[in-house]
Amino acid sequence: MAASDLERLYVHESVENVIPKRAFVEAFADLPIPAELVGDGEEYEKTDAVVTYVPRPEFLDAGWVHCARAGYDEFDTDAYDAAGVPLTNSSGIHGATVGELAVSYMLSLARLLHVYRDHQNENEWYTPEYERPFTVENESLCVVGLGTLGEGIARRGDALGMDVVGVRRSDDPVPGVSELYDPDELHDAIAEARFVAIALPHNPATDGLFGTAEFESMREDAYLINVARGPIVDEDALVDAIDSGAIAGAALDVFETEPLPEESPLWDFEDVIISPHKGSATNRYHLDIADLVTENVDRYRSGEELRNRVA
Repeated sequence: MAASDLERLYVHESVENVIPKRAFVEAFADLPIPAELVGDGEEYEKTDAVVTYVPRPEFLDAGWVHCARAGYDEFDTDAYDAAGVPLTNSSGIHGATVGELAVSYMLSLARLLHVYRDHQNENEWYTPEYERPFTVENESLCVVGLGTLGEGIARRGDALGMDVVGVRRSDDPVPGVSELYDPDELHDAIAEARFVAIALPHNPATDGLFGTAEFESMREDAYLINVARGPIVDEDALVDAIDSGAIAGAALDVFETEPLPEESPLWDFEDVIISPHKGSATNRYHLDIADLVTENVDRYRSGEELRNRVA
């Protein structure tokens, strides 16, 4: 491809779902092509690139579309393939942010920070039972899915002195992971883990992957961590598992329905920590995405394969 094949970068205003839209546009000040903020109703040509949070039919007229998030479930990849329009996503930049959130969850569940905060809100001096607090050091962590997210969690767990095992199809070694299990061995992998962290993409194969059978395979003092996608976990089964004592609790950043409905029983468990799908949140997130898009602008203009191409 020649440089003339990409003449404009359009930033769809929907990116404000996750990042400040104007600051994001300003991050492209040094780009060799102009960047412009647009809303719905714009017409596109093959010389245009679009960065967006949501899909729109008219984007199929552009030359390349970038999804400003890791999950691209809402985008019809078959339609992009048919139109010959490359679609890329923002995976690969969340290892630190999501990894830190998962570790924060584990530390809070072990050291009772969430419980202390609950009592602080009531101006109560609270002393837990002697047996309840524990350290994450020497505890076992199973990371299900060892892509960017999973590796970020595994590295940090290992740094805290945890025994980390992982579940993935490839048997290539992962830093900090002592043992790898095939997905068919999921129950064996999670059986001895104090913490089970889900870091998988959501697709037909992982939909509802964690249900009653999986929770019954876990230790009664185990905690589920989900920083991936809500539908991977059967929430009704999770509620039942916590309510019955099959597992000890959970920390969740993602849910089947978002925002999590007010009537969800998950709100009411002391040992369930809920955050509003903000695992990637950081005050430089717009710059991280801009760096990825800038790299792909260079790749597109030089005819190289685009990074994170999903269609």
